[in-house]
Amino acid sequence: MQKVALVIREDFQVMSLAALSAFEFANRSAGEPLYDIHVLSEHGGPVASSLFASVHTEPFSNAVYDTILVAGAMDRSSTPAGVVAFLREVEPRARRVGALCVGAFALAEAGLLSGRRATVHWRRAAELRRDFPQITVDEDRIFIVDGKIWTSAGMTAALDLTLGMVEKDHGAALARSVAQSLVLYHRRAGGQSQHSQLVALNPTSNRVQQALDYARRNLRKDLRSEDLANAACLSPRQFSRVFRTETGTSPAKAIENLRLESARLLVEQGRHSLDNIATETGFGDRDRMRRAFLRAFGQSPQSLRSAVEPLEESLPV
Repeated sequence: MQKVALVIREDFQVMSLAALSAFEFANRSAGEPLYDIHVLSEHGGPVASSLFASVHTEPFSNAVYDTILVAGAMDRSSTPAGVVAFLREVEPRARRVGALCVGAFALAEAGLLSGRRATVHWRRAAELRRDFPQITVDEDRIFIVDGKIWTSAGMTAALDLTLGMVEKDHGAALARSVAQSLVLYHRRAGGQSQHSQLVALNPTSNRVQQALDYARRNLRKDLRSEDLANAACLSPRQFSRVFRTETGTSPAKAIENLRLESARLLVEQGRHSLDNIATETGFGDRDRMRRAFLRAFGQSPQSLRSAVEPLEESLPV
């Protein structure tokens, strides 16, 4: 059984606790205790969260943990010296160390991110990059694994990170079962952008959301506005008007953005040929996808893949 510990401090972001649910439900789904879960603080006892409710914690000790996670705090003060010292002490003994959201600052202050690639909530990325120039900060990722160090973007991305840990430990089938138990609409891989096109479009009605969901599931098809209108149970004319009112863009542009988001993730993962990606995401051919990438990202798919591959060499296989 693997021992997992979440390190918290006063005013810790309460949503960090949700990340532990991946381990809790892994135990339930497997029908056996795979993970032994602990919550730690410097002195133990009750620790107040960002919502004032307190959580009971165990004090720091010489216990050996397989996985150490660090929660972020809502305030912008430096990490307490005792927490920094503890992280430096336990890191050599732990199999992996992870930061949830702005917990990355604690790892940075402990020197555990020096020379590594890391992510953090996009609002704090510039600050992390400025204060710790020895870290390669990539704010456009859900989570990043560099050697034994895992870092996540903000809020719900912490749960994506711990689900990734469950998958690494016990396989995709268990991780998928846990995601279903947690009623996650879509389990995100670490390479996915923090900025989702579905969130950016922000439709206000269920009908437009249904149309977008249909488009995302059927990107390989030659999608037309009429197809989305049918999915929304509206006439093409009415759908076009409602869609633009709710999202601020046309159905055709929205479909292209969804294709670009999906294609970019596949390009960066490096598991498929560019021709196959162009087909699977509905661009039809590699040249059309290349032109779309140049318009949107200022670089070709091949250039994007080449830029990512050297960074991925240190990730676990």
